[in-house]
Amino acid sequence: MTPRKLVGVISDSHGLIRPEALKALRDSDLIIHCGDVGDPSVLKALRTIAPVRAIRGNNDHGGWADRLPERDLVSIESQFIYVLHNLAELDLDLAASGVTAVLSGHSHKPVIERRGGVLFLNPGSAGPRRFRLPVTVATLTLRSGRWMPRVVPLL
Repeated sequence: MTPRKLVGVISDSHGLIRPEALKALRDSDLIIHCGDVGDPSVLKALRTIAPVRAIRGNNDHGGWADRLPERDLVSIESQFIYVLHNLAELDLDLAASGVTAVLSGHSHKPVIERRGGVLFLNPGSAGPRRFRLPVTVATLTLRSGRWMPRVVPLL
């Protein structure tokens, strides 16, 4: 039996790393930040838990942010995860690429849905509260070749 892989997913931290976010992501084998990091200290804190893959969001600026890619393709045990900040900018033929999950941020709204066999996950925002939206992160557990997503409320 293949052991499970746990991917922590966070987005829109806007420079704020909450202790609750670190606690929710603490068992991750990998953490993916879907943009609007806000400050490199966020990535440094996440790296104390697990390796981090991060992309640049529309509010990430400066030398540190310029080093982050706008999109990323992450491979975990023959599963491909496509990461971008704004889902409206999806520019990949998912069927042809073999992508099994698409992770995005930007809207601050947590979403889990499946479309045509592909998982779409937005972990919501882990940063400062915006409007009446919840403050959340997400986890993705890979078991037997299938992603099992979960949104984790922080407050």
